[in-house]
Amino acid sequence: MSEDRRTILEMLAAGRITADEADRLLAAMETRGGRSGSDPAGSGYPANRAAPKYLRISVDSEEPDDDGPTKVNIRVPMQLLRAGVRLASIIPPKARDEVNAAMRENGVPFDLHQLRPENLEELVEHLGDLQVDVDEKRTKVRIFCE
Repeated sequence: MSEDRRTILEMLAAGRITADEADRLLAAMETRGGRSGSDPAGSGYPANRAAPKYLRISVDSEEPDDDGPTKVNIRVPMQLLRAGVRLASIIPPKARDEVNAAMRENGVPFDLHQLRPENLEELVEHLGDLQVDVDEKRTKVRIFCE
């Protein structure tokens, strides 16, 4: 076991970092592992940065309610997004038009006709740079990729 790996695991055991943070640190350490330049697999990601595997949404709210504080932690696998795009491509055109109309009625200006698998990889690549942090008095929201 490497010194860095041992240090990360000791920090986790001592409670100084969470399991998710330890996972991210270990993943970063593995991708850094002496490689340089771009990923040999041709994913478009530099070797020191792995392609995101999950879209994470975390909400911690201390708003008073009957049940106490609210904590929400959602991990959406990027493979689920990819599968959704592939499934959208087999929706019959008439059904797509109906879905587009329903989304517009509900304030979502999105066109399923524009959703293409080749565009998804570019979107996923840009999502890797996404980090949204919202801090209010009693609520904290984080959206990021890992």
